[in-house]
Amino acid sequence: MVLKEMSLKLLSKNLIFFFSLLVLISSCKIASPPALPVAVPMPESYVGDKDTLMDGNIEWQTFFTDSILVKLIATALENNLDLLTSMQRVEMTRADYAIKTGSVFPSLATIASANIGNVNQNMVGNADQSQRLNNLREEYFIGFQSSWEVDAWGKLRNQKKAAFSRYLASQKGRHLVMTSLIAEVGRLYYELLAVDNELEIIRKNIEFQQTAVDIINIQKVGGRATELAVQQSTAQLLSTKALEKQKLQRVVELETEINFLLGRYPQEISRGKDISEQPLPEMLHEGVPSSLLLNRPDIQQAELELEASKAELQAARAAFLPTISISPYAGFNSLTASSLFQSPESMAAGLLGSISAPLFNRNRIRSEFNYSIARRSEAFYAYQQTIIRGFGEVSNTIRKISNLQMIFELKQEEVNVLSNAVSTSNVLFTSGYATYLEVITAQKSVLEAELELANIKKQIFHSVIDLYKALGGGWHSDPYSGQ
Repeated sequence: MVLKEMSLKLLSKNLIFFFSLLVLISSCKIASPPALPVAVPMPESYVGDKDTLMDGNIEWQTFFTDSILVKLIATALENNLDLLTSMQRVEMTRADYAIKTGSVFPSLATIASANIGNVNQNMVGNADQSQRLNNLREEYFIGFQSSWEVDAWGKLRNQKKAAFSRYLASQKGRHLVMTSLIAEVGRLYYELLAVDNELEIIRKNIEFQQTAVDIINIQKVGGRATELAVQQSTAQLLSTKALEKQKLQRVVELETEINFLLGRYPQEISRGKDISEQPLPEMLHEGVPSSLLLNRPDIQQAELELEASKAELQAARAAFLPTISISPYAGFNSLTASSLFQSPESMAAGLLGSISAPLFNRNRIRSEFNYSIARRSEAFYAYQQTIIRGFGEVSNTIRKISNLQMIFELKQEEVNVLSNAVSTSNVLFTSGYATYLEVITAQKSVLEAELELANIKKQIFHSVIDLYKALGGGWHSDPYSGQ
């Protein structure tokens, strides 16, 4: 008994010594990863004045007031193929996280094995069949075996952490797709309303121009106008009619694009009020720049990708250290099949343990470590780039909205002046105090100005939507799906 205890103590000392030696050999050359650069802090405001409001959290159902547009967006969120694809990416990262989580815990398997073979290899070629059968050895086992890699250095935990961060990042990626989808449906819808408005303007001008052509034809019969005047006024009328057909084609294209985003085949799109009667979506206060970090899904996604790369780097660093595995087993073991289930004689249990350390494949492990360092740096720079791009988008859009509103007011005055000029030119032409060229020029100018005014109104709607998207689009959470 004493001899047995001394043997066990000696064995345990040898194991401790061997384990310490493996740790020393494996860890003596592990390099610490370089520190990341210091990030440049964001300015305190976008346009110079500090604003602490954070209205970028408005949900899209509240932001858009057109009930038809709200229904279109809801349909797109349900059927859009890009969004459905992004949901599958979320499911893939969820499954990967479950895989990494399972690797931290022991596995358990049912095993049934049979080993039958001749123990004397020299008899195989010379002995007869009976002699070979008498020298067969049998061994049978049926039971359970577990396998567990002891996560002494945090490799598995960091892999699990990286997988969880990528799962969260995929959710933010899905929110980013939703934000872009909502904004794009809104942009196309307001552009469709703008084209409808342009068609009304063009058709109104076609009526005016047709009247002018009729007047010139009458004056030609009376000798007060020439054939050249008829031809030029008719050419202007034909040009405007051709422009009408171009706008009709643009309507078809816009409806097709909207239907594609809604995941359905081309069909007519319902409209709400004319764009000239549409109220602008609620104007947003830009908030402090740091609110971008809380609201924008692309920045949140980039941040989570950075966290995942940091965890993967720590897991790659732990790969230099020994791997400790424990494999307990329990079941029935016997040298004959007939006595396999005799209890307690055939019952067997044991514990297998192993320690392995990388010696000859350290170059591969080091290369994977260097790869993880580069990937972490890449994620850091991508994160910083996303922040800078988001700041620039908000700053540009704020100024664009302000300038477009001033341009719209000036262009509105121009349209009023030119409309009066058309009326004046018609009266003067009828009285013989103006030429047909002055009438044609006045009509052409007012048409161009009215189309520009409609285009500016469309740009204002687009810019407000862009600001909403740039401030995060309300995706500090997922209000549509309830996640």
